[in-house]
Amino acid sequence: MSGDELNAGLLMFIAYQAMEDRIFSALAAARFADISVAQGRLAARIAAEGSRITELAQQAQVTKQTAGFLVDQLERAGYVERTPDPRDGRARLVRLTARGRALAQYSNDIADAVEAEWAAHLGERRMRALREALTQLRDITDPYA
Repeated sequence: MSGDELNAGLLMFIAYQAMEDRIFSALAAARFADISVAQGRLAARIAAEGSRITELAQQAQVTKQTAGFLVDQLERAGYVERTPDPRDGRARLVRLTARGRALAQYSNDIADAVEAEWAAHLGERRMRALREALTQLRDITDPYA
């Protein structure tokens, strides 16, 4: 890699940031203008069956207090609810509400549109190769996979 070449991590971050910016711009223009980037990043980590705040904090790399604060905000906005954990009566799970699921679906639709633009720019073969490479890289980079 030459001195003026960007490293692969930075290149991936730039693409991620561009997608995230598009998603949050579209959310702000739609009926989801009340969600912040920090709240959205945390909400995106909520498992289909629900997640404990400690799990969300760990995955988002924030303190348990910060995760709790963000969940409180998401709950007030109607995106999540807290329910008893069926595996442990003392614990609570954070789950998406119907509004939260609508937000997730809308975000995923925008992400799909961005990926389609990338595929049009790169070509289907190169886009498929990119997805395959990133999926394979996830094996050694994503502790939550």
